[in-house]
Amino acid sequence: MKSSYLIEELDKLYPDARCELNYNKDYELLIATVLSAQCTDKRVNSVTSILFSKYDINTLSIENEKEIEKIIKPCGSQTKKAYYIKTIAEKLVKDYEGRVPNNREYLESLPGVGRKTCNVVLSNLYDVPAIAVDTHVSRVAIRLGLSSKNDSVLTIEKKLMKKLPKENWSRLHHQLVLFGRYKCKAIKPICQECPFINTCKEKNKNI
Repeated sequence: MKSSYLIEELDKLYPDARCELNYNKDYELLIATVLSAQCTDKRVNSVTSILFSKYDINTLSIENEKEIEKIIKPCGSQTKKAYYIKTIAEKLVKDYEGRVPNNREYLESLPGVGRKTCNVVLSNLYDVPAIAVDTHVSRVAIRLGLSSKNDSVLTIEKKLMKKLPKENWSRLHHQLVLFGRYKCKAIKPICQECPFINTCKEKNKNI
């Protein structure tokens, strides 16, 4: 598939694609993205509306983890995620006065922050060209033949970066997420509305 066609069709479907996690401050996006692991954005937004109304970065850094756990329990893995949140808050307050830096190496050193989370944060906060590969992007990339079934997340990211124009990476990331979330779903994809059906590697399974 030509990248120009992919871009054209996704622009039609999602002309205003953006991150669906709610945030008002830089650290809120970082924490929300950490919470989104194995959890829907809708549930994360429900949880963070409570979490961020009760705490700022400074109070999070000194709060007891058990109290954080109570709030974030609906997101799952609350013990581990509470530790991540408190430790991230502590480090940001200590190292950057509570701000999230444009520093990939530093961000990826934080607990619970991997390459995908870092890509989301840098792309949205600092307009750094990046493609964050989550389960939706991975599924779409494989079905459309942009990557292979056994590719690692990093391999998928590298293949997409090679095939797609750099100036479109961040926008396409959001569009691919939305396309995978609402149309090219893992279960019961809406193939009749797919402009890429002739390219899909699984079309005979889903139609």
